Amino acid sequence: MKRVLAATLASALVISAGTAFAGGPVIIDDTTEVVPAKPTSSVGILPIILVTVALCAALCGGNNEDLRDK
Repeated sequence: MKRVLAATLASALVISAGTAFAGGPVIIDDTTEVVPAKPTSSVGILPIILVTVALCAALCGGNNEDLRDK
């Protein structure tokens, strides 16, 4: 009786141990993408407007001194 019980327990141990490691180790791959930050030194629209106004003032600024003398 003891031999049958020992054989049954040994076979149950072998079967359960084989199914416990059947899946293998679980490896989680970290696929987090690193997005580079946008540079803060980008040219905005304000300098373009200021340059345009300065050019217009320099080129379009008429000399009204002739009209005041008359």
